[in-house]
Amino acid sequence: MTPFHPVTSLHMGSLHPYEQALTLLLAFGPFVLLAVVVWWRRREEDD
Repeated sequence: MTPFHPVTSLHMGSLHPYEQALTLLLAFGPFVLLAVVVWWRRREEDD
C-alpha cells in the first residue's frame, strides 16, 4: 500500500490551454506591469 500524499492526490491531469494562459498571466503579469510602470515613470522623469 502506498502512503497517502495530499499533493499527488489532488493532481487532476494536464491543464487546458485557457488554464495555462491564466497561470502564465498570474505568474508573470505583475512583473510585466511593474516593468511598464517603471519604464513610464523614468520616461516622465527624463522630460
